[in-house]
Amino acid sequence: MPKLSNKQIQRYLAVGLLLTAMLLVGLVVIMPLVNKGLELNEAKNNLVFRLQQYERVLARKDAVTASMMAIKEQHQVRGLLNAQDTGALASAEVQEFIKKAIVEAGGQLSSTQALPVSSKNAFSRITVSVRMTGNSEVLRSVLYKIETSTPLIIINQLDIRPMRGIRSRTTRQIEPSNELNINFQAVSFMRKQP
Repeated sequence: MPKLSNKQIQRYLAVGLLLTAMLLVGLVVIMPLVNKGLELNEAKNNLVFRLQQYERVLARKDAVTASMMAIKEQHQVRGLLNAQDTGALASAEVQEFIKKAIVEAGGQLSSTQALPVSSKNAFSRITVSVRMTGNSEVLRSVLYKIETSTPLIIINQLDIRPMRGIRSRTTRQIEPSNELNINFQAVSFMRKQP
């Protein structure tokens, strides 16, 4: 192996130092710039993707608005909400409907009481407390009529208790009764009045 002169060693050292300096400059200055450029490019791509999503949503805006209007019209046509002007009128309508359903089913209405109207969001809740007597067939018939009613009426807090039988004079035993004491709340809804 030939021996290197001092000048050659100095040249190799200078070239080595130059390459080391270039490598350090590349690592300290150029790499962070490249990384920052890649981050910005990724952020730009994410923003472009989100912009395209928003444009697609905006393009469907008219279709969604038309669907919402159709649903509102269908909702009004079905008549699920009570159409009375005040809570008192709506409550009276619910009471009359329930009274008619109980009488037609062969039951006996003991009492109805309109509870205070409560409001939540854009709706008012009309609640009527009902007490009645009748057998299980009467109850089934009344519940069916209420369930299929228009406007919508929901049964809440249903309480069914058997009526005490009558004591027989001859046997001194209480004879069973098919009659039931039934308490429930009927709930209907209407749009909140301004």
